[in-house]
Amino acid sequence: MTSSASLPSAAAAPAVPPAPSDRRRWFALAIVMTAAFMDLVDVTIVNIAIPSIKEDTGASFSSIQWITAGYALAFAAGLITGGRLGDIYGRKRLFLIGIGGFTVASALCGFAANPEMLVASRILQGGTAALMVPQVLSIVHATFPAHERGKVFGLFGAIVGLGAVSGPLLGALLTEWNIAGLEWRPIFLINLPVGIAGLILGRKFISESKAPKALRLDMVGVVLVTLAMLMLIYPLTRGEELGWPLWGYLSMAGSIVVFAALVLFERAKARRDGSPLVELSLFRVKSFAAGIAVQLTFGIGLGIFFLVWTLYMQEGLGWSALRAGTTGIPFSVSVSFAAGISVQKLVPRFGRKVLQAGALLMIAGLLLYIWESDRYGMEITSWQMALPLVVMGAGMGLIVAPLADAVLSEVPKEHSGSASGLFNTVQQMGNALGLALVSVIFFGAMGDRLTPPEIGPAFADAFEQSLWWVAGVLAVIFLVMFALPARPKQHVEGGDESTDESGDSFDEPAKEPVLTH
Repeated sequence: MTSSASLPSAAAAPAVPPAPSDRRRWFALAIVMTAAFMDLVDVTIVNIAIPSIKEDTGASFSSIQWITAGYALAFAAGLITGGRLGDIYGRKRLFLIGIGGFTVASALCGFAANPEMLVASRILQGGTAALMVPQVLSIVHATFPAHERGKVFGLFGAIVGLGAVSGPLLGALLTEWNIAGLEWRPIFLINLPVGIAGLILGRKFISESKAPKALRLDMVGVVLVTLAMLMLIYPLTRGEELGWPLWGYLSMAGSIVVFAALVLFERAKARRDGSPLVELSLFRVKSFAAGIAVQLTFGIGLGIFFLVWTLYMQEGLGWSALRAGTTGIPFSVSVSFAAGISVQKLVPRFGRKVLQAGALLMIAGLLLYIWESDRYGMEITSWQMALPLVVMGAGMGLIVAPLADAVLSEVPKEHSGSASGLFNTVQQMGNALGLALVSVIFFGAMGDRLTPPEIGPAFADAFEQSLWWVAGVLAVIFLVMFALPARPKQHVEGGDESTDESGDSFDEPAKEPVLTH
């Protein structure tokens, strides 16, 4: 997680000759980052196009819910398994299978003949994304030495920030342009050239890596973790639509029992043959355990903010999808810039204080947003929102890039796939919890019977109340961050880690990777 500036000088340590695979590694990074961006965009791009999908296909409200919820469910349920499959069978192999499947599923979505086919294709898309996404961080972790990861995770944070608001903007543009009369379909078809290029270039430039010792897939663990995730996330994603039925609460309570059974089984499995699906020993790594707690809480805050923000602009203020999308540009630029400098320049000097400063900046941006929303009311403009969005974006950028590095920096490389799957899974759980809270803190703040003139002000008031909740979540995050190491291990030691001390198995850089069973 260090930048090159923080490494010992040439006089103090022998120079490390550049690896022959240097160019290949950076090409590989560009490929996996593009795949991560494609997934981030695909999560949000659909929301903007829902009116067009509904009008064109005649989809019912339930089908529309499943178009979004089906992807999220399949994605969240499969992330841990996808990460472990990469450890066992090779991260490159699983990445290529995932991006290939994601591309095929995107084509099926784009050419869907009816709502049922679209829902099924979205579930397939989420499942294949669960194979692809965990490999991104594990490939980075297994490929780049510690002194280069600062630059790499800075880029990762920038991609996260760009993807956060690019989806709605891109969705609005593609839907409005109505390319070749295809209406909403290009939001999925745009993935085809990107996915095909990623498949071809990934096969050429990504080097294979896997766990150094033979692992076997833990099928009981797969069943338990998938069941537990579905029991938790299905009621959360559909609870508001269904009126929060009793079975939903029972399902969520039952998921705790299944999670407990999973922990007990995985402990026994680790003792028996050392090949569990979830590597529980990871939680003994303080930086990993604390980072996972921060990631879960952060996901809750983001899940609340992005949904209520979209509802506020489009339903409350009556803005078009395109105007709402372009309003988020300052936020995206700010996240990308802050993420780029946080890991490389700030974290090596200030450690976890950078992440805590990010939480405080986000709180400051939220308070500024609340003040402006209250002052300008329904007359607020996009440019008036720019300042709080820039402040919030800077805060988010200071968190997202260093957090990924903090969580994975001390994880043994043989478990990087499992760790990456857990990292992404808790974010999805946090987002689902945040979305569920929206129905309570946002819609709960609005009256049931509103006349048309009352709708806008009611949305604005609910938006302000929701931002107070997000600020409270960020205050909790600030406190939880005290559990993170004050300084990342490699910054304290000034180590290079240019050799693969874990014994992780890699193909020779100059050779074409050979895929073997």
